[in-house]
Amino acid sequence: MSVADEAPRAVVLRLLRLALDDPGAAAQLPVRELDLLLQLLRHVRLHGRFASDLEKVGAFESLPRVAQQQLESILFYADARKRVALWELDRIAWATRDRLDLDLVLMKVCAYILLDLPIAAGRIFADVDLLAKEEQLPEIENVLNRRGWQTRQLSPHDDDYYRLWSHELPPIVHRERDVETDVHHNIVPRTARLKPPGEKLVKNSKLIADSRYRALAEEDLVLNGMVHLMFDSDLAYKLRDLVDIDGMCRYFAERDVDFWDKLTSRADELGLGRPLYYSLRYASRLLGTPIPAEVTGRAEKWAPLFPVRRLMDRLVPLALLPEHPSHPSRSAAVARLLLYMRSHWLRMPPWLLAYHLAYKFYVVRLRGAAKTAEPSG
Repeated sequence: MSVADEAPRAVVLRLLRLALDDPGAAAQLPVRELDLLLQLLRHVRLHGRFASDLEKVGAFESLPRVAQQQLESILFYADARKRVALWELDRIAWATRDRLDLDLVLMKVCAYILLDLPIAAGRIFADVDLLAKEEQLPEIENVLNRRGWQTRQLSPHDDDYYRLWSHELPPIVHRERDVETDVHHNIVPRTARLKPPGEKLVKNSKLIADSRYRALAEEDLVLNGMVHLMFDSDLAYKLRDLVDIDGMCRYFAERDVDFWDKLTSRADELGLGRPLYYSLRYASRLLGTPIPAEVTGRAEKWAPLFPVRRLMDRLVPLALLPEHPSHPSRSAAVARLLLYMRSHWLRMPPWLLAYHLAYKFYVVRLRGAAKTAEPSG
């Protein structure tokens, strides 16, 4: 089959896998395919990862000059955002210097950066994610508020949503730097069907050398990514999150022969088997993650019913992968809508979901329309 005859989604998956597995070979693609690859990578926010990988293998110079300039710019931006992250962490450490009893456990990108994980390369920092014991959240908020951070002013409904139903405080932003800090007490909302004990995540965290901070334990970092992707997400264009899971599993498994056992045992302990099952299944299928057969077999006990598994096997790749820009897919749009509905169903009981959606409909559609209709001046 010629390239011209290749199905659009097959082209997308082939190019993305090539960029992730063999960036040097990807740099040698014909100009048209290289241009398509860069579009796809930008769409799923993996262009920084690709640029960093090209630097590591010394393949930057083989790119056309225009492509080099695009990727160099994202590396400069990623490096600038990393400095912003490190400075914000430094300032939070300064603000809490008198309260070392407060647990500040890093999650997601800031943890990746301070732990110097390979998946941090080329990553664009967005906000600081902290985990702490639930009873410490008011004091952490108070300390930060006294020292230059401000809790975002929200509507009473949205403020209640964060404080009563969610798993975090309303966003806290420094008034000068406009960098958001999200302080969590768990990795899923209070109303979610999954109920991992947040205090166990804090207790299992590890102190980062020469730092004020702790980080989630390795297996908990991976499980947090799995929950965020397969439980607390609509999966729309979230391939980067699956790539993070793949990268962490490969990295930790190389350094700890007991990693896979720790991961599955921890998922069992925290009640996170279903996100683990889904994440391993699609990491293996889409990214070729090397998962031991016994781990795959162990995860089967968390598999959903066969019809649900078949449906997810159809929907998840459609939602995760970007579409070929010349071939938009109605099926992918439907898959993302269905998975968006699924994510809300998993996070909220029916009564709360109905109330929340009704309120949002009122604010966005009815009250918004009324404001638009008001005469100006």
